[in-house]
Amino acid sequence: MAHVQPRSIDDVPALKPIFDAAESAMGFVPNSMLTMAHMPQLPMGFMMLTNVIFGGDLKAMADQLQPLIPEQGDAGENLSPPLIQLIAFATSVSSGCRYCQAHTAHSGHRQGAEQEKFDSVLDYENSPVFSDAERAAIGLALAAGAVPNQADAMHFERLRAYFSERQIVQIVAVIAIFGFLNRWNDTMATQLEAPAVDYAAASLGELAWAIGKHG
Repeated sequence: MAHVQPRSIDDVPALKPIFDAAESAMGFVPNSMLTMAHMPQLPMGFMMLTNVIFGGDLKAMADQLQPLIPEQGDAGENLSPPLIQLIAFATSVSSGCRYCQAHTAHSGHRQGAEQEKFDSVLDYENSPVFSDAERAAIGLALAAGAVPNQADAMHFERLRAYFSERQIVQIVAVIAIFGFLNRWNDTMATQLEAPAVDYAAASLGELAWAIGKHG
């Protein structure tokens, strides 16, 4: 059973052209995109990314989609920037991507996240620096960043005590985009930039961070 139920097409009429295009290409509307529709701009962003990766013309697609993009009427439900970076960091710790660990810790610091939270991410259940909401989000991020994926219904039950369905979809979207970035940067051995190197080397000792192949 899905951890988050897909939305009905009728609930998001503004996305009908997107779903029609998906149905034309695949023969049906995928439940993954209907689940993304809890965050209504997400299916369009996802479609544009996948179109480029599959060899499509982004300019032509953007020109076609631009008039159809729904307003971000749910912006008030957005997760805070420090929490987004903490989720991304936990995902990257679980996957082992040192490039993304450095980037997310550095970005989180710049956005006001406490360093103690990055230090204690693997002890999130016991450390007093986390709220219960943060513990729920980190628990899912660590589980979902693992291979094989260890996320289960209990993670989502815990999240629902603190987050709306739309916010849960955003949490999973952060985890998923860092799945892409973790794979990209570890596979490419992307060279880590000096500001992120300096910050990670000075601040991530608790996780035995090292630059490795990203030097």
